[in-house]
Amino acid sequence: MSSSSDTSPERLHAPLREFELCGWRRTIAELYALVRGAEPLTGWQQWRSIRDELFRHHSQSPILPEQRAKFTGLACFPYDPSLRFLVELGEPQSRATITMEVGSDGEVRLHPFARTRGLAPYLGNELTLYWIGGYGGGVFLPFRDASSGHETFGGGRYLLDTIKGADFGHAPDGRLILDFNFAYNPSCAYADRWICPLAPAENRLPNPVRAGERLPG
Repeated sequence: MSSSSDTSPERLHAPLREFELCGWRRTIAELYALVRGAEPLTGWQQWRSIRDELFRHHSQSPILPEQRAKFTGLACFPYDPSLRFLVELGEPQSRATITMEVGSDGEVRLHPFARTRGLAPYLGNELTLYWIGGYGGGVFLPFRDASSGHETFGGGRYLLDTIKGADFGHAPDGRLILDFNFAYNPSCAYADRWICPLAPAENRLPNPVRAGERLPG
């Protein structure tokens, strides 16, 4: 059995970074499992508390290390039960694949597979759900709204990202649960070193969604 002679700190620590990222994702998946089993407000309070701890202490926090000491918590709107929806799904407006460049990670391919039915009377538009191409894949729901750029991050926010464990499940009647109180900022909202896939034009809401995470301070 051969062994590498490269004992540089970068070489020795690289596997640890991969497992740290794995640990971050595991914690997020466990958090959303907790949310799915709790009353909405209680789940949201736990979601905020655990995310604050991760952002403050975890090595994979999107906040730069030199900024974590003064981090006091993620800014959020108060919980608004009127922004929790049970929606049906229909055909997307188009099934054309959207390709986005994401820096050193290459490309992300978004395959539209469904569009909500029931959000437009409240938010001014429906939203498209995407399947992220690649090994394993996952459901992805990014959006922008009228608050983007002044009350919330200009690039929009994420609501579902099942690769990361962000998933509210379904109601007993099969409708999809979408709770905008859990809308969260992509990593690129916190530091320029991150490059994130952002909401396509069809997922821009004309009404403000004053729920979930606000513009980072």
